[in-house]
Amino acid sequence: MTTPFPFTAVVGQDDLRLALLLNAVSPAVGGVLVRGEKGTAKSTAVRALSALMPQVDVVPGCRFSCDPASPDPACPDGPHAPGTAGLHRPARMVELPVGASEDRLVGALDIERALSEGVKAFEPGLLADAHRGILYVDEVNLLHDHLVDLLLDAAAMGASYVEREGVSVRHAARFLLVGTMNPEEGELRPQLLDRFGLTVEVAASREPDQRVEVVRRRLAYDDDPAAFAARWADEEADVRARIVAARELLPSVRLGDGALRQIAATCAAFEVDGMRADIVMARTATALAAWAGRTDVLAEDVRQAALLALPHRRRRNPFDAPGLDEDKLDETLEEFSDDDPDPDPGPDGPDSGPHGPDGPDGGGPDGGGGGRPEPGDDAPRPGDDAADSPAAGEDGRPQRPGAGEQSAVGAGEPFRTKVLSVPGLGEGAAGRRSRARTEHGRTTGARRPRGTLTKLHLAATVQAAAPHQRSRGRSGPGLVVRRDDLRQATREGREGNLVLFVVDASGSMAARKRMGAVKGAVLSLLLDAYQRRDKVGLVTFRGSGADVALPPTSSVDAAAARLETLPTGGRTPLAAGLLRAHDVLRVERLRDPARRPLVVVVTDGRATGGPEPVALAGRAARLFAAEGVASVVVDCESGPVRLGLAGRLAGELGGTAVTLDELRADSIAGLVRDVQGTSRRAA
Repeated sequence: MTTPFPFTAVVGQDDLRLALLLNAVSPAVGGVLVRGEKGTAKSTAVRALSALMPQVDVVPGCRFSCDPASPDPACPDGPHAPGTAGLHRPARMVELPVGASEDRLVGALDIERALSEGVKAFEPGLLADAHRGILYVDEVNLLHDHLVDLLLDAAAMGASYVEREGVSVRHAARFLLVGTMNPEEGELRPQLLDRFGLTVEVAASREPDQRVEVVRRRLAYDDDPAAFAARWADEEADVRARIVAARELLPSVRLGDGALRQIAATCAAFEVDGMRADIVMARTATALAAWAGRTDVLAEDVRQAALLALPHRRRRNPFDAPGLDEDKLDETLEEFSDDDPDPDPGPDGPDSGPHGPDGPDGGGPDGGGGGRPEPGDDAPRPGDDAADSPAAGEDGRPQRPGAGEQSAVGAGEPFRTKVLSVPGLGEGAAGRRSRARTEHGRTTGARRPRGTLTKLHLAATVQAAAPHQRSRGRSGPGLVVRRDDLRQATREGREGNLVLFVVDASGSMAARKRMGAVKGAVLSLLLDAYQRRDKVGLVTFRGSGADVALPPTSSVDAAAARLETLPTGGRTPLAAGLLRAHDVLRVERLRDPARRPLVVVVTDGRATGGPEPVALAGRAARLFAAEGVASVVVDCESGPVRLGLAGRLAGELGGTAVTLDELRADSIAGLVRDVQGTSRRAA
């Protein structure tokens, strides 16, 4: 595959190359999702695939790339006469930008002509352009959920449907779907992850020689792209010919009952949901056999198919790391293998003796560890005494935390929280938290369209056109409609918000072992934010100041990781935490002005850091109230004597206060007061 980056320079690039080629052999596999850090040649590898795709024959003038040998009978540009001379051209690679609209993806109808003339005037979208080619979505995790749903539905059905007020158009849309994403910027929902056939994890190599080769090839490409391409032309031609041969062999590949039992047993052993994983594994194993030039699927094909098709289907919530236990995989495949198992090597087998794993040079419990230890072998593990003891300093003596500081404690068990929302009606990104004007949702009214009409309000359009029928000379049954009569439907749905957590990590929060429960509550709110498509940020305060532990991001994984390592101790600079949160909102308002914030302050309400801490905290809180920022104070105070400081803080913020118990969705301590009510009271 032509690329200025060698595959060996990026860990996982060999798997990426294989996954892309398998989809080129059999698009029915269902596409590839490429996960990896920035700068790992994800996009380069995908774009290089387009040069390897075999050329296609298309009907001349057809905007939907119909095959002249078998044209689509429902093609909007058809019907096409069978046997039409075809045009030979390369397969296209179409890129879907993150900011694309629904009409740009699926196409759009000319509503005015449809109503007045009864003509299906259709402008194709990117799905039509990608038919019989590649559809590439960079940063697929940042794409709106409803667009991802449309995209994956079309990929699964091989067709795209466009419907506007009873007028519908259908066209074929079979393509190789490839998505790339950086997990640091947020995850896809598990339901959407499952719709991608294969997934691959890539990361940059840490080997200096491989990194040098990356730079050398990149510079060579920049100096003379034509010469660089010519250097790899022969290898490209070989790979392209192999893809064609594998496609021709694919119908002859036999998937035996033994391989099918291994596939089913593997999916059952790893407890994947539904049957899609079994089907994808079967198709992948068949494509692997064809790529290898075989007509029988072997156990090695099933194993490789599992490594590509199952890791992302093991992810049940945003805090689960994708992956697969290869030892468990091998045991499952061996158990359901048609071959006789290897004989037990016994006490004198290859794994026993002085150099075996249980011998003095091995890794057994009595082994001396004669081999070189692996990186991280000396690191304390959870549950070890070393993990709970202070770290040793340069003089070998244990180091204690700083004055008033305590080490991080683990989070409590997360729970389902009550819904916290922002009052009013927003216009932010689609989500599931607060009310907003959106492209999708229930219709609430009509207005004149601004720009292109996307959602027709039929009744309002007819009502606007009806009074003018006589003056427009209407003589037949048809309605005379002009552009000024068209009305856009206004719809109300839900938006995602910026949920900014301001967490008190002072010494008072560590009293009575409260921090574990507090972290569990914040973790629960983070899970809720993930499900409601919010951006999240994390500000912590303790000691003498406040820190932005995590700038606003779509990655709740990153927030959960920062929360887990959060230490506690010291005074309570509440004012510093609020002022730092105010600065974060000010900057984020410039970057994403349509997204409304919800500030969640997790504290017991004490303010002990800095000069005049209580008065300064009150002034900082009133900044939020003056700007109408929605806020919730999670009151962490416990014990028989309560000062009610968190409730007082909530009043100055213009928000509401809830206890940890009241935060639970199944709590009977009382309903969470709506943020809107307290905001009105503050106003």
